[in-house]
Amino acid sequence: MFLTYGDLAKLFPNKYGIQDNELYFHTVASNSAVLQPKGIFIPFEEGSGKLSQAIENGAIAALWDQRERIPSYTPNHFPIFITNDLLKGLKDMMELYIENISNVNMNQTRKEVTNFLFLDEVRLKENESTYDIAVMAEKILTVKEQLQIGKEGAK
Repeated sequence: MFLTYGDLAKLFPNKYGIQDNELYFHTVASNSAVLQPKGIFIPFEEGSGKLSQAIENGAIAALWDQRERIPSYTPNHFPIFITNDLLKGLKDMMELYIENISNVNMNQTRKEVTNFLFLDEVRLKENESTYDIAVMAEKILTVKEQLQIGKEGAK
């Protein structure tokens, strides 16, 4: 089960770019240097990198701080979801995803899941403001593993 444009549009009603409720996101990344096929780029920490590099590495959308100027090179159709707090936005996104994958019947779940890519989860745990994100990332990983076991057992 992937995060969709529709999921994010509900969380972040202020948005720019194409509006396609059938758009699926395969990755969520906080660093522009990471390969993020069909990804959502969220520059929530210092040194996250530039949006242009994230696009080069596969980002097809971004969660953006309303206080930051959207780069002029951003394609007009590129979906950008606006928030006043990137960390809270990421937490909300992860909570929605955990709820979505937790409520899906094992037999109905597709093999594909959205991957949350954070380069330094240890550092996330050490920082009070990002600790919840690290815990949610672990929970998502656990649920994905359970889904995988359920599918393998059903074969």
